[in-house]
Amino acid sequence: MTQPVTQTTSAQKTEHPWRALFALCIGFFMLLVDMTIVTVATPDIMAELDASANAVLWVTSAYLLAYAVPVLIMGRLGDRFGPKWVYIAGLAVFTASSLWCGLAGSIESLVAARSVQGLGAAMMTPQTMATITRIFPAERRGAAMALWGATAGIATLVGPLAGGALVAIGGWEWIFFVNVPIGIVAIVLNWLMVPALETHAHVFDWLGVALSGVGMFCVVFGLQNGEQRGWDAVTWALVVGGVAIMALFVWWQARNRKEPLVPLSIFTDRNFSVSSLAISCMGFAAVAQGFPLMLYAQLVRGYTALEASLLMVPMALVSLLAAPLVGRLSDRMHPRLLTGVAFFLCSVSLFWLAVPMTVDSQLWQLLVPMAVFGLGSAAVWAPLAATATRNVPMRLAGAGAGVYNATRLVGSVIGSAAVAVLIDLRLNAHGLGGSLAGGHETAAGSSVPPAVATEFAEAMSEVMLLPAVALAVGFVAVLFFTTPRHMVKLSA
Repeated sequence: MTQPVTQTTSAQKTEHPWRALFALCIGFFMLLVDMTIVTVATPDIMAELDASANAVLWVTSAYLLAYAVPVLIMGRLGDRFGPKWVYIAGLAVFTASSLWCGLAGSIESLVAARSVQGLGAAMMTPQTMATITRIFPAERRGAAMALWGATAGIATLVGPLAGGALVAIGGWEWIFFVNVPIGIVAIVLNWLMVPALETHAHVFDWLGVALSGVGMFCVVFGLQNGEQRGWDAVTWALVVGGVAIMALFVWWQARNRKEPLVPLSIFTDRNFSVSSLAISCMGFAAVAQGFPLMLYAQLVRGYTALEASLLMVPMALVSLLAAPLVGRLSDRMHPRLLTGVAFFLCSVSLFWLAVPMTVDSQLWQLLVPMAVFGLGSAAVWAPLAATATRNVPMRLAGAGAGVYNATRLVGSVIGSAAVAVLIDLRLNAHGLGGSLAGGHETAAGSSVPPAVATEFAEAMSEVMLLPAVALAVGFVAVLFFTTPRHMVKLSA
C-alpha cells in the first residue's frame, strides 16, 4: 500500500496558527448554528409544509444522526488525507446541501437534505480539534480551545436568534440559504490560511461504522416515533435491538486488534472520559431546551419567530462577554472548579426558567434565567475541549477529536429524540395530543386557543426539566476531573 506523503514541515504548522484557527471557526460556527436554528422556525415549517411537530423534529434529528454516525471515521480520514482537505470537502457538501434544504418543497425532501448536510458537518468537525491539537503546544492549547469552545457555545445560542431574524426577513428557507455565501467564503479562507498537515496511513474499521450507525439509528428512530406508534412491539424491538447493537459495537472495539474506530485505551485518561460524558450532557441540553421554549413563546405567548428568538439575546450576550475571561482562565484554573460552577449555573437556570413558563408571566422573569444560562455555558465548551485534548497523544489526535465530538453529538441526538418523546407525552397527559398536528393554526404569531393555553404552557414547562436534569448529570461528572498534566508541571 502506498504511504501518504508528508505535506508540511513544523514551520508551516506554527507560522500562522491563529489565522488558521479563525478560518476553521467560520465553517465550524455555521454548522453548529444549524444544530439549533430550526427550533425557532418549527411553527413556520409545520404550517408551510403541512407537517406535524414530530416530523419537524426529524429535521433536526436527521441532521444530528447523519452528523454523529460518521464523525468517528471522519477523524481518521482527516489523518489519512489531511484535515485541511477533508474539512474543505465537508464545507462543499454542507454548502450545497444547504441550498437543497432551502429549495425543499416537502418535509420528506427537507429531512433528506438535512441528512446530507449532517454528513458534511461530520466531515468538518473532527478536523478543527485535530488541527488545533497539532498546531498549538499544550501550554497554549487552552487559549486556542477557548476560541473554539466559544464558537461552539455561542453558535448553539445564536442559532435560534439568527433563525428568528431570517424567518422574519425572508421565511424559513433563509435559515438555510444564508449558509451558501458563508460557505463559499469559508472554503476560500480555509484553502488560503489552513496549513496542509502531515498525513498517516490508517486501517478503517468499516464494521465499527456499520454497527454504531445502525445501533444509533434504531434507538433514535424507536424513541422518537414511540408515542405515535403507541409503544408497540416494533418500537421496543428497535430500541432494545439498537442498544444490543451498540453493545456489540463496544465489544468489537475491544476485540479489534488492528485499528478500532474508537481506541478504548483513550478512555484510560480520566479527564478525557469525564470531558466526553460532560459534553454529551451539554449537547443533550443545548438541543433539548430550544424546542419547548420556542413552542411556548410562539404558541402560548403569540410571539413571532423573530420576537421569540429575542429571548435568546441575554443568553448570547452574556456568553459572548464572558468568553474572553474563560479563555484566560482555561489554562490556569482547575477544570473541576471552572466547569463545576458552569454546569451548576446552567442546570439551575433551566430549573428556574421552567417556573415562569406560564400564560401571564412577566418577560423579565424569562430573560433573567436565560442570562444565567449564558454565563454558565460560556465556561463549559472551551474548558471541556481543552481538558479533553491536553493528554491525547499526537498519533491519536484525529481519533480523539472524532470520539470527543461523537460523544457530544450522541448527546444531541438523544436529546432531540428524548425531547420529542417528552413533548408528546406531556401534551397527551394534558389532553392536548392533537394540538400540534400541523396546519396553519400552528404558524408563528398565532397562539393556541385560550382554553388550552394554560395546559400547553404547563406541558412545555415540564419538558424544560429534561435538559435541566441532563445538566445536573454533567455537574456531577465534572467533579471527577483530575489535575491536568500541564498544571502539574507548572507547579513542580
